Amino acid sequence: MAIQTTTHLNFRGTARPALEFYQRVFGGDLVAITYADAGAVGDPAEADQVMWGQVAADNGFRVMAYDVPTRLPYAPGENPFFVSVRGDTVAEVTEYWSRLSEDATVVQPLGPAGWAPAYGMLRDRFGVVWVLDVRGE
Repeated sequence: MAIQTTTHLNFRGTARPALEFYQRVFGGDLVAITYADAGAVGDPAEADQVMWGQVAADNGFRVMAYDVPTRLPYAPGENPFFVSVRGDTVAEVTEYWSRLSEDATVVQPLGPAGWAPAYGMLRDRFGVVWVLDVRGE
């Protein structure tokens, strides 16, 4: 089993320019999936904002980012990041989920998603928000 943790930054409408900046600084490949790309548009004004974005470089640099939709609270400095844990299998991620979820608040239950065999989000007992998903099986 191999897991990877990545800082997942939260923005309000500026995720794409932030990812482009980090790509210029660290190199690597940039991927940005919009809310429209994922078929998850809640507000038409946010259709082209980033629902999932990442810069991954051969030098080991990794950062993920997304634009927090206006239907969710966002206060820069209060919820600027998530910790993303990506595993190889649903079983592996489920094991980490069950441990992290002790005394946690589940934001999104772990389950299948349109972009991953499993995805979930929780705020642990210390207030840290974790996003767990599966790379693919």
